[in-house]
Amino acid sequence: MAERKKQSLLTGAGVLAIATVIVKIIGAVYKIPLTNLIGMEGYAYFTGAYDIYVPIYSISMAGLPIAVSKLVSQNIELGRARNAERIFGVSRKLFFLVGLFGTVLLAAIAVPYSRMVDSPQNYISMLVVSPCIVFCCMMSSFRGYYEGLKNMTPTGISQVIEAAVKLVFGLAATWIFVSSVIKNYERTNVDGVAVVLGMNVSNRAGALRAIYPYAAAVAILGVTLGSLIGYLYLFIYYKRHGFGFTREELVNSPPAEKDSVLRKQIISIAAPVALSSLIVNISNMIDTTMIRTRLSRAVEVGLDVIRNMYSDSFIAAGTTDDKIADYLYATHASVLNVKNLIPTIVMTLGISAIPMLSAAWTARNKREVRKTVHSTLRVSMMISLPAGLGIAALSAPILDLLYHSESHMIPIGAPMLKVYGFGIFMFAVASPITNMLQAVGRLDVPLKSVAIGSLVKIILNFFLIGNPKININGAVWSTIVCYIIMLSINFVALIRVTKIKINVLSVFIKPFVAAAACGVAAYFSYIVLADKLGISPRFSTLVSVCVGGVFYAATLLLIKGIAKDDVEMLPKGEKIAKALAKFGLLG
Repeated sequence: MAERKKQSLLTGAGVLAIATVIVKIIGAVYKIPLTNLIGMEGYAYFTGAYDIYVPIYSISMAGLPIAVSKLVSQNIELGRARNAERIFGVSRKLFFLVGLFGTVLLAAIAVPYSRMVDSPQNYISMLVVSPCIVFCCMMSSFRGYYEGLKNMTPTGISQVIEAAVKLVFGLAATWIFVSSVIKNYERTNVDGVAVVLGMNVSNRAGALRAIYPYAAAVAILGVTLGSLIGYLYLFIYYKRHGFGFTREELVNSPPAEKDSVLRKQIISIAAPVALSSLIVNISNMIDTTMIRTRLSRAVEVGLDVIRNMYSDSFIAAGTTDDKIADYLYATHASVLNVKNLIPTIVMTLGISAIPMLSAAWTARNKREVRKTVHSTLRVSMMISLPAGLGIAALSAPILDLLYHSESHMIPIGAPMLKVYGFGIFMFAVASPITNMLQAVGRLDVPLKSVAIGSLVKIILNFFLIGNPKININGAVWSTIVCYIIMLSINFVALIRVTKIKINVLSVFIKPFVAAAACGVAAYFSYIVLADKLGISPRFSTLVSVCVGGVFYAATLLLIKGIAKDDVEMLPKGEKIAKALAKFGLLG
């Protein structure tokens, strides 16, 4: 049996980060042309189904991958290889049953939920995406196991495969569907009247409106197919590589515990995490519903106010009064696609930290505990701060770069993205801190912080979004306040539990100084290129991002913001560290 492949914190996180970047690029390549293909109204159907799928999926599998990763890494540290193998077998059965429940639940609520949010045709997309839950849960059993072995490669590759299938199938199938229906409309159009998918329409706009719910369902079918192919890859990987233990490790291992014992261990870890996720996702479901209903209320009581605020965008988009709430909702969803990119990448640090920190905590290795916590926090800040301030500085140009064909939404979306940009470091570091608390056994803390933060968010959403003068911007501010509360509680708890003294200069101040240089350089670079020299705005945006990155890297090196411990965890890290130390560039 082959020797087990292990990766360091940053190597493992790097594998997942690269996969995440590829997935996000694929997602952008998918969602942006998709929006152009099915319009903002069709995209509202797509996101409406996706927004309800994600919380149910998250609740279905919450805690199980974390429990498997944590238990597998602990048992390896204790020399119990057979226990680790048995944990995998037990988890596969649990994941399948829970995933099946999630699939049935989503299918069952599709029609009543769609009626409740005043989008009755949304149920089509919800039914199509429902099988994705069971496939993703089954995938996660493999991912959690190999992550516990400190091997992030299967997870990364499966994520890329999943996204690539979604891209190729989703876009191709949607384009074929929309094109064929429109061609049929044009062929059967008599005196301006035709039947499209059972609806009488009088013009091309009406034909598109009839198509949108079904086109969104065809697009989201790519998501379901991608999850199935991703699962098949992991199953084949497992058949080829097995459990990943050497014969010597298995021979020297004590006999495995009973399935019932291991099942209780998995559930005891997974339950608090699942409860936290339940609170978060119930909050998100309420949030999704509340954004739509409170926006509708704001439009109802303050139509003139909202129309005057965004008149140019509504006119350019051809948005009628009855579709204003959907338009604002879809605009916010488009902004979230940009805002969520960096936190999703940084989240990989938390996933990679779970087996590292769990093993160190089990062995009572204080040096490794401190090193893992410090590196996770520092690298999270080094990634999220420059990205966030850069996004805040170039909010409008970035949206124009990504959504050029839907440029009418930029005046509405840019202010939201700017605020989110300043808060990205909070969104990014929240997940790794939660993962580290889970790794050291304090599963109760995220549960409490999530409950408090979510309650505040719901209350703020009700009052802010329903105010016509604030409308969709209320969703942004309520999110910021929610994360301030959750992050404060979790961070204080992590420091108290691990008894680590944080180096504020290294972890926070130096990355912030370099990030500020990044944001200022990017902003003025764009002003000079686009406004002064008249260069293409989109090209200016790309150049400005590169300029900001160069200024950030240079400033970080000059102020010695990179730590030796971080560099040494990279592939060939010791050689890189020696080279940087030679020039006095390490902190």
